[in-house]
Amino acid sequence: MMLAKVRLLVAVLWAGSLWTTGYLVAPTLFATLSDRVLAGTIAGSMFHSQALLSLGCAVAMLVLLKVATSDWTPRRRRTVLALVAAMALCTVASHFGLQPMMAELKTAAGPDGVMASAGKERFGMLHGVSSVIFLVQSVLAGWLVLKQ
Repeated sequence: MMLAKVRLLVAVLWAGSLWTTGYLVAPTLFATLSDRVLAGTIAGSMFHSQALLSLGCAVAMLVLLKVATSDWTPRRRRTVLALVAAMALCTVASHFGLQPMMAELKTAAGPDGVMASAGKERFGMLHGVSSVIFLVQSVLAGWLVLKQ
């Protein structure tokens, strides 16, 4: 019973942190700060922390699935395992795949933050893919909470 509550708490922490960072904090930074480079830097730092938290939550959920789901059907366990794996994959793909490429483009832009046209296009494309991955992860997070 107590481990089931811990499992729910981890799922809610994971989902809530995703939703807060992506749909509240980041948009507020860009709406509030006039310096878009600074807003992007702060948002990037927040998303880095979010990625680490996501990986920690994934590990915690895997452990809890192993030790705290004896009353679950095999189908429910597989579904939640697939959700956790898909969410972790979203984090890895975005944070360790796309983010380094985006950072490289920002570094190439120089200290003034001005990118060449091709760099802007590539950055915009990578940002769009990253946003779609984040949206998918956010929807999966809602499903994960509901499956607890």
